[in-house]
Amino acid sequence: MTITKGSVVLFDYTLTDDDKEMIDSSAEDGPLAYLHGEGQIVKGLERAMEGKNAGDTFRVTVEAAEGYGLPDPSKVVVVSADEIEGEEELEEGMQLEMDTEDGEQTVVITKIEGNNVTIDGNHPLAGLRLNFDIKIREVRPATAEEVAHGHVHGPGGHQH
Repeated sequence: MTITKGSVVLFDYTLTDDDKEMIDSSAEDGPLAYLHGEGQIVKGLERAMEGKNAGDTFRVTVEAAEGYGLPDPSKVVVVSADEIEGEEELEEGMQLEMDTEDGEQTVVITKIEGNNVTIDGNHPLAGLRLNFDIKIREVRPATAEEVAHGHVHGPGGHQH
């Protein structure tokens, strides 16, 4: 079956940066499953998957704008350490869950100067070109329940 909107796709991947440093891989957790056409993977990768079939292997480079986006300077703010609740010791590089206007968001502490803490709400891969090595394991039609729920059920997907 060919990947089109409404297909369930299971695939293996290795993600590297331009220096060929591995960022992520499905090797440990098994194939990733997604519902094609629902924006569940980065736009550039989803576009590259369109029309492929089970068994296909390919490499695709996704520019930052079609990956995790370009860094947004408005998502970098300085707050008082006193405003960060639930953490005894703050360290640069630490990830925190914070309540924002858009709901809970993961942020990273990028700098600490005295009581001032710089936090960055951009995705950690924002601004990076993404290089994917892909092997498509399975392509099948989504069930009515998967379409209604907006996600894959079963292996590699959501378990009810």
